[in-house]
Amino acid sequence: MRPATILLAGLLGSFAILPAAPATAWDRHVRQGETLARTSCARCHAVGRLGESPLRAAPPFRELHTRYPVEDLGEALTEGIRTGHPSMPEFRFDPDQAEDLIAYLKSLER
Repeated sequence: MRPATILLAGLLGSFAILPAAPATAWDRHVRQGETLARTSCARCHAVGRLGESPLRAAPPFRELHTRYPVEDLGEALTEGIRTGHPSMPEFRFDPDQAEDLIAYLKSLER
């Protein structure tokens, strides 16, 4: 093996043992919000970047920002969403969950 090849292999191998970049607080909120959306909302809404909502009347989450500013949903999420589509059940989230869900909705705007 040539010295340059050995050096390159050593450098590449050293990257494999470096820890992954730590997740930011925003990333954690987005991941937790996505989990919340998938467990609480995906029965009716398309919660990802693609796909149709299982319930036709339920808007896809990726389109919510076109209807209203999702950052203003905090109060509605914590006090209980009573509006939406006609068959939507009332949901009430704690403030941290609301913050996480809003972070996830904001991430879908990109």
